[in-house]
Amino acid sequence: MHMKTSGGREREDANADARLAAIVDSSYDAIISKDLHSVITSWNHAAERMFGYSAEEAVGQSILMLLPEHLWNEESDIISRIRRGEGVASFDTTRRRKDGSLIAVSLTVSPIRNRHDEIVGASTIARDISAAKESERRIRMLMREVNHRVKNQFAVILSMVRETSKRSTDPREFEELIRSRIMALSRSHDLLVTSEWAGASLFDLIQEHLKPFGHEERISLSGPLLTLQSNAVQNLGMAFHELGTNASKYGALAAEGGRVEITWKVETDPQARRRFHLLWHETLSAADTPAARKAAERKGFGTVVLQRVAPQSLSGSSSLERSPGSVKWTLDAPLEAIVVPQLGAEAENGLGA
Repeated sequence: MHMKTSGGREREDANADARLAAIVDSSYDAIISKDLHSVITSWNHAAERMFGYSAEEAVGQSILMLLPEHLWNEESDIISRIRRGEGVASFDTTRRRKDGSLIAVSLTVSPIRNRHDEIVGASTIARDISAAKESERRIRMLMREVNHRVKNQFAVILSMVRETSKRSTDPREFEELIRSRIMALSRSHDLLVTSEWAGASLFDLIQEHLKPFGHEERISLSGPLLTLQSNAVQNLGMAFHELGTNASKYGALAAEGGRVEITWKVETDPQARRRFHLLWHETLSAADTPAARKAAERKGFGTVVLQRVAPQSLSGSSSLERSPGSVKWTLDAPLEAIVVPQLGAEAENGLGA
């Protein structure tokens, strides 16, 4: 019969302890042990990375140094449960790093027993969940933004239906206009969704709304790189759709030799405020046609968008001029109503100078 000596058992215990220590030391989670007075007794490398304290700084200190003061009662509750032999299942909370910054963590706390099965302390495993919390925050923010945008678009669509019905007596024309305008809103919406509602490039917005009308070779774009905030994406998108529709039916994209030039810039006004200026300029070689005259006389929903809806929504002003051989729409608005806030400084640093 093979019998283990006490020395053999000690060697096995020592090997097991060494393996356990290696596992704890290489863990990606912070593993901290403490006694029943909340004094730290061990501290692995992951705890150093997570909280900023070295093992020499942490061991012997109260675990309370990691807790914001308003959460100190949390530690009292944990110790009370550990003394009763209860584990503390994973729960999300906040801890404080050495530099004073806060970190979101998920904690699991278990009793530590000695060889006599007496509870002598607790083992805490802390996992950094900052990224997960930030992801949750972004999702909540995006859901609020989507909810706001959907409600806003419902209001816009109702306005479209009301204004279009006032100016259309042909049910087929009414259906066509409403469909095309809702599809235009959808194109703006798609650009925003692609960027997770962070905004959209003005260049991309114009291209996306004029693409359905073709004749890209007759359209030129010129201006600084700007990222539009969501409100500007929707309202400028509506304006470009109406301008493109008009140009394709009666204007530069309908007549041979017609051209569309779209230019924009950022300037400083006399009060040192940054302003956004945009010009849509159509030139027609065959200006005095029945279609062109019809366009000049037509006061539809598109005119309402260009003269009232878009400029008012962007806290700006606009002008619409139709003359033989030319259509001009200008928009002037505060830069902060156009670009996403974090890009305002970039625009001020010479993008539109």
